[in-house]
Amino acid sequence: MNTVVVYDISDNKRRSRFRKFLKELGIRSQKSVYECRLDSREVREIRAYCRDNLDLGEDAVRIYRVCSGCMEKAKIQGRGISFSRLNWEVI
Repeated sequence: MNTVVVYDISDNKRRSRFRKFLKELGIRSQKSVYECRLDSREVREIRAYCRDNLDLGEDAVRIYRVCSGCMEKAKIQGRGISFSRLNWEVI
């Protein structure tokens, strides 16, 4: 399912490691936003990574599951990378 992962991680080292971890799962559409196509196992993997590697007293990660109908209605303005229903595309 289409998934948007948004994070606010205060420590540069933790943030860099998390970014590298997410790079394997999706595309970085903004500085602290990844757009991914994930199954339930992959979402659990992100949650486990957060639990084991982040300071959840300081850091925040939000995972939004977005249906394809909602993704089609998304309005994107300006430059960036996003995904369409079928392909990753640069806009």
